[in-house]
Amino acid sequence: MRGFARFLFGRRARLRWIHLILGGALAMPYVFVGEVVLGTATGAMDFGSSPLQLASFAFGLPVAALTSLFPLTRPLEAGAVRWLCGVDADRLAYGPARTRAAKGRTAAWFTLHLGLGGVISGMSLAVPPFAVVLIVLPLFARLRGIGGWLPEVMDHTWALALAPVAGVAMLVALAGCAAGAGALLARWAPPLLGPAPEDRLAAAEARAAELAVRNRLARELHDSVGHALSAVTLQAGAARRVLGSDPEFVREALAAIEETTRRTVGELDAVLGVLRDGDTPGTAPAPTLAADLDGLLRRVGAGGPRVTATVDADPATLPPLVSREAYRIVQEGLSNALKHAGDQVAVTLRIEVVGEHLEITVENPLGDAAAYRPGGGHGLRGIADRARLLGGSAEAGASGGAWRLNVRLPMKGPA
Repeated sequence: MRGFARFLFGRRARLRWIHLILGGALAMPYVFVGEVVLGTATGAMDFGSSPLQLASFAFGLPVAALTSLFPLTRPLEAGAVRWLCGVDADRLAYGPARTRAAKGRTAAWFTLHLGLGGVISGMSLAVPPFAVVLIVLPLFARLRGIGGWLPEVMDHTWALALAPVAGVAMLVALAGCAAGAGALLARWAPPLLGPAPEDRLAAAEARAAELAVRNRLARELHDSVGHALSAVTLQAGAARRVLGSDPEFVREALAAIEETTRRTVGELDAVLGVLRDGDTPGTAPAPTLAADLDGLLRRVGAGGPRVTATVDADPATLPPLVSREAYRIVQEGLSNALKHAGDQVAVTLRIEVVGEHLEITVENPLGDAAAYRPGGGHGLRGIADRARLLGGSAEAGASGGAWRLNVRLPMKGPA
């Protein structure tokens, strides 16, 4: 019983009733147009007559279906359905109807909304006053003769006793009709106002593009900031150990720290500029092998590790995309070697062109297992993602007492 009462008079039922009343209000201009057109055509200018009103209502619905082709109809109707009918937002489409099928579904929905809304609005105006009169009729005898609109049967005692029951039944029936019509609209809203397959495909492509941008920004932040923090930590530690014995080394380490942090702040500003709504990206250029390979090796070597680099390729001739991604791969490979193997190991870097591929190899001794730091794992995943996006491959693992990272990038970039 409580569930039935909630279905008739609960908050959702009341909101759906409001939605139907709005549909009736939207139908009124079309009804007026129908009255003018039909009244002029037939000569029946009695606008208060029921036949003319019904005919005008039937005439106005097709006109409403035509006006539903305006682009704003579906977004406005979808917003009203979401808030008043309780339909989940992801089951509705909020953009204008583009295809012929979507426009047809929107026209069908608009006609259904205005049709049911007009009927329920008319009932909501006519039924409550009559029902209230029936409810209070036994208490006010003079109401029985008003305008002669109550039947003579009301002069009988049994009819007066049943009049309040009939009035309450009429109100409950009105609530039931409104609740049923509201539930029907909520049931048909997703098929008629929901996204079509092409809308879902466009939304999925937009989400995939946004996710790809976010993943790229995450890789850039991880590689740039993570490498900078690892390099600065190693450089500061090395400078602290020889602070009193080798001032020249300390000056070089501090200079490397300054340069590393300055470049990283510029790169961080460029990446964060993409994340700020309405802000332009930073102007710091993306680092490449041609622009900063020597600087990268100098900054890494300032922290103490011995980096032996062999470059059998001209960085200036590499495609810009390959050069940029290769720089990040070298940066992350050296950062992983320093972070996990320590600053006293010898790191070997080799960059060469083999056929139509650029091969990058970073190798360092495993050394004492206690020197390795726990955690991590995102760097190698980011390297693999960068190689895969270019159509290349990446392999990493321990072999023969050394840790080896090997990456192959096609010179022509992704297909």
